[in-house]
Amino acid sequence: MPHSPLDCLLLPEWLVPVEPAGVILKNYAIGIRGDRIALIAPREQALKVPCADIRELPNTLLTPGLINAHGHAAMSLFRGLADDLPLQAWLHEHIWPAEAQWVNEDFIRDGTDLAIAEQLKNGISCFSDMYFFPDIVCQQVHSSGIRAQITVPMLDFPVPGARNSAESLRKGLQLFDDFKQHPRLSIGFGPHAPYTVGDQGLDDIVMLAAQLDAPVQMHVHETAAEIQQSLDKYGERPLARLARLGLLGPRFQAVHMTQVNDEDIALLVQSNSSVIHCPESNLKLASGFCPIERLWNAGVNVAIGTDGAASNNNLDLLGETRTAALLAKAVAQSASAIDAHRALRMATLNGARALGIDAQTGSLEVGKLADITAFNFNDLSVQPVYDPVSQLIYAAGRNCVEHVWVGGKQLLKSRQLVRMDEQKIIAKSQQWASKISNKSAV
Repeated sequence: MPHSPLDCLLLPEWLVPVEPAGVILKNYAIGIRGDRIALIAPREQALKVPCADIRELPNTLLTPGLINAHGHAAMSLFRGLADDLPLQAWLHEHIWPAEAQWVNEDFIRDGTDLAIAEQLKNGISCFSDMYFFPDIVCQQVHSSGIRAQITVPMLDFPVPGARNSAESLRKGLQLFDDFKQHPRLSIGFGPHAPYTVGDQGLDDIVMLAAQLDAPVQMHVHETAAEIQQSLDKYGERPLARLARLGLLGPRFQAVHMTQVNDEDIALLVQSNSSVIHCPESNLKLASGFCPIERLWNAGVNVAIGTDGAASNNNLDLLGETRTAALLAKAVAQSASAIDAHRALRMATLNGARALGIDAQTGSLEVGKLADITAFNFNDLSVQPVYDPVSQLIYAAGRNCVEHVWVGGKQLLKSRQLVRMDEQKIIAKSQQWASKISNKSAV
């Protein structure tokens, strides 16, 4: 049967579709038509299909675009502002005061651009964001070409852009209306944490999320102190309280989960909730260890997030995934815990599943969106190549990211941003730094 012409044909050395699991295709090609993957076939067969744009990609591994399932994009402008502190001191004494002083629409616009540019250069095709002025974040996502889930942040006290969770909800509902047909944007609710949102606010979210079929992302079980506080106040662990209120379910994304017992795992499995693991932020803030091998073996969907650059301090999902794989082995005391293929799956298809978009993206399959990352293995640090997936997870760095396509459009070409002005973004970031450091020094 003759094929209609392709817009672009990519000819890499290796192609890792992620689904089916554990497969590495050598000397295969992937064809793009419009915003979709139209063909995956052996090289010789693919070259028979008419195509005006044929790209040879020697020594290159193609994977699905990486998915950063949790972060706070504009916090990139606070990168390095308050390091080496425990979570509550970091939040209460440094980050929240800095946000109250500096976060406005311009800060969000410039900080989000910085985060999007960094993520594209790191091979990330889709990210989830939970930060203030989500309407501005949506505008920057729209113009940049990246894919994103934007969760409207909710806290019971005033934050930049909203006086309380009720006002956040109202603004969030407006965003649902504005972006419900957008091809690259999904909107969800982002109640900050069980200790910053009361039962009434959570009840409202449960009702609206069900009506809108909207995702809910929340920091949960991040520290031992959070668990103790909930036991003292409610007589139950935070996850049990969220289950009682009806928050858990296939649309629920529990971020961090460093404090996990058997009852917690049972609740996650029963409700089909996802866990988003942010190992480097958890390590840096000494919050604890998420037992991802136990969760995976129990059947819980585990995805990877970087958290914000103020607590990481980068948005390097490849590095995050390596940390996740190595840490999983130490926590499980098993060298075979979270092998390289499963680690890559956490950073791609599991992320898409957590965000509710796995029917569209997260693996390289015909009919899915052409969200693709190309890793160049020419560098001496990844030689020789016996197993390209092992090499990607355990040896490669973000400097190996060569190209990124989102919905068939190339946004990173030969390590250069196609749509965004990198020098302008750096200049604006430096202006913010001088403003914030001058004022802080007074």
